[in-house]
Amino acid sequence: ELRRLIRRVEGFTGVRVLTYALMTNHVHILVEEPDRNTVVSDDELMVRLRCLYGDVGRAEILERWELWVERGMMDAVEEDKARYRRRMHDISEFMKQVKQRFVSWYHRQHGTCGTIWQDRFKSVLVEDGAALRTMAAYIEMNPVRAGLVDDPTSYRFCGFGEAMGGMKTAREGIERISKELTA
Repeated sequence: ELRRLIRRVEGFTGVRVLTYALMTNHVHILVEEPDRNTVVSDDELMVRLRCLYGDVGRAEILERWELWVERGMMDAVEEDKARYRRRMHDISEFMKQVKQRFVSWYHRQHGTCGTIWQDRFKSVLVEDGAALRTMAAYIEMNPVRAGLVDDPTSYRFCGFGEAMGGMKTAREGIERISKELTA
């Protein structure tokens, strides 16, 4: 579930997951934050809302907006759209959504409550190709170092394993890392 959730939040926020590794007691995610000033059209907003909320959730949002339009509350519609757009292109918002949504899912599945994540997420700024390559390798080799697998391509809970298994978005992330190496 966490893998699907990460991809859904990626689709909404526009924060690009380059690679990741889900471990038994922690998660590593290497992301690329887009320009925060990226303009999101209304059509793109509809696509992104569907990524995060699904068809039913997006339909509820659209119904709310239609009701507001009927009541002459166009400013409320535009403010609501702006509120969704402000949550995009931001790594902190990406992590907040992933963590909150995973906790909700976990508690529903297991009938539990309480804290799951120990701390706020830790982040490291990676700026160049060499650092990006080193960070990606560190993440992809985590399951090997933990003794879970001998080869990261056989670990299905990491970006490299997903890419080798044919997942398009995972492959695109690995390709983006490779392009940085040659740039």
